[in-house]
Amino acid sequence: MDDRKAAILGEIPRLRRYARALLRDRDAADDLVQDCLERALARLDNWQTGESPRKWLFTIMHHLFIDQMRKAGRRGEVAMLSLDGDEALAVPVQVESIASREILDALQAITPDRRAALVTVAIEGFSYAEAAGILGIPAGTLMSRISRGRDELRALLDDRARRRSLKVVER
Repeated sequence: MDDRKAAILGEIPRLRRYARALLRDRDAADDLVQDCLERALARLDNWQTGESPRKWLFTIMHHLFIDQMRKAGRRGEVAMLSLDGDEALAVPVQVESIASREILDALQAITPDRRAALVTVAIEGFSYAEAAGILGIPAGTLMSRISRGRDELRALLDDRARRRSLKVVER
């Protein structure tokens, strides 16, 4: 196997994590990763040898995701599914606390464009410039989506904390 293919295969865990964050469905995420890898391997000459394939692969995946969302919108399908307990977004270090679960659930509840912006920067570690390139948006739009996504997350988490602190009193 040549070095380029090995480098691409090394990115599969990150691609799966990103796909699950976008789609919230394990099977659909795996299909998206497979489509991404097929497209990448078919267009291997488009990748600049010597650079990490990560940004290139994430860009391919994001474009495929956008295409899927557009197709689903035209057909009137519901594209986002809720996650079962063990299908939640896998973060690099698994933490089994209630707070972590609530954060992951809240992340899944925000809009896909804001979730994609937050995940590329906060979880995948891309710079703002790289994330903007991956998502195909200006840096200012990316920063706006991240800011609004964080606000949306805070509101969701605050609401859940309030509901958790309320106690039902029976007579």
